[in-house]
Amino acid sequence: MEIDDKTTEKKETSSDTQEYEKVCYICRRPESKAGSMIMMPGNICLCHDCMQKAFDSIMGKGMDMSKIDWSKMDLSQIPGMPYMNMNFTNPTDMEGFGNAMISNKQKVKKRKEKNGPDFQLKDITAPHILKAKLDQYVIGQDKAKKVMAVAVYNHYKRIFDEEQRQALEKKGEKSTDDVRIEKSNILMIGPTGSGKTYLVKTLANLLNVPLAIADATSLTEAGYIGDDIESVVSKLLTASGNDVEKAEHGIIFIDEIDKIARKKETNTRDVSGESVQQELLKLLEGSTVEVPVGAGQKNALTPTTTVNTENILFICGGAFPDLETIIRERLQKKSSMGFGAVLKDDAEQERQILSKVTTEDLRKFGMIPEFLGRLPVTVTLEKLNEELLMRILREPRNAILRQYEKLLSMDEVKLEFEEDALRWIAEEALRRDTGARALRAILEEFMLDIMYEIPKDPGIGTVVVTRSYLEKKGGPLIQMRG
Repeated sequence: MEIDDKTTEKKETSSDTQEYEKVCYICRRPESKAGSMIMMPGNICLCHDCMQKAFDSIMGKGMDMSKIDWSKMDLSQIPGMPYMNMNFTNPTDMEGFGNAMISNKQKVKKRKEKNGPDFQLKDITAPHILKAKLDQYVIGQDKAKKVMAVAVYNHYKRIFDEEQRQALEKKGEKSTDDVRIEKSNILMIGPTGSGKTYLVKTLANLLNVPLAIADATSLTEAGYIGDDIESVVSKLLTASGNDVEKAEHGIIFIDEIDKIARKKETNTRDVSGESVQQELLKLLEGSTVEVPVGAGQKNALTPTTTVNTENILFICGGAFPDLETIIRERLQKKSSMGFGAVLKDDAEQERQILSKVTTEDLRKFGMIPEFLGRLPVTVTLEKLNEELLMRILREPRNAILRQYEKLLSMDEVKLEFEEDALRWIAEEALRRDTGARALRAILEEFMLDIMYEIPKDPGIGTVVVTRSYLEKKGGPLIQMRG
């Protein structure tokens, strides 16, 4: 549902003005950077610098300020100033002036005075509880869920420790503990469709923290066509409702990270490979960056704010094609018994080959050592097999089959799937080689006719999807009411 812009603007001029920082209409600097604002008619804010420049411009033209009738003056002639009638008395006359106001989408929420950590240690979800919650939504990948749960638990304990230390320093006291916990970002490695993005999304939802997802292939070195590195932080700020403090406790997931591996042979500057890895280093380690508010790119008309990435959890994920080959070659050299032959015979070991990855393997793939050093936690996901795909279809709390069952129940029709039909769907997903994401595509394809025909006949009570229907050798079984 779309919201009318005028309605939104009216809401933003009430109690929200206390929650968001004022922004200068001309230079777009927030109050925290430009200082206190001068309120003009129509709820327009001007900083002292811009107001001074406007009057200096008038004075520079040799005008006698004492002879100016301000009540009749058209300020539209002043550079950067909108039209304003200084004799303005009726607020309703400014109703059409909404475009001059800066919406809350381009304002940053005011920072709160902090006297200590934003949360207590007891508020951090323990790893075993977090994994149990993940189990309700993510099928399989037990090792990955365990590693993620522990990494997230330690990450927020580190934030608590740092904020407690800062609170003591603010009071003029010094912490007696000299141990500083280092930041532990996460590198996720797994085949296409193994559930990397879904796992991160579920994790952020369970933790109730803002999440930004960026594609590494769109990132380029500053000054080249593409998204600047800081754009990923800008997305997180937007996801947090322009609340900087909330964003600084959020998660950034950079997908397709394997696509920025160092190019082996190139005669041109690698602006989207190794250069991007180099520019990401400061973000991953923790730095203060200036980002646009309410926009993807910086420009003169976009307000900016600063975000500290020190407490943001960065998760970088990718499929890393050909990495398995690098791992096999290393293992074959170390094993006199021919590890490759064992892998070929043992399907389970073949599926878990990525779990044997080392930093040296990733360096050979094209990731620079400094980048890998800032991603100390490595999570590997297994390729999904037929049994896991069948479980994914029906076991999660938000399982795909449950979604279709709910859709048909709204037409008072019961939807059922034969066991053999589910197996065919899993087999087809494996043939398409896109993992779990193929499941929905297959179901959409075969459920189309069913969902189209059912509303035609109110007498239909049950629809059973069979393997023969999926193989296009017949239709679904229909049972009438009564």
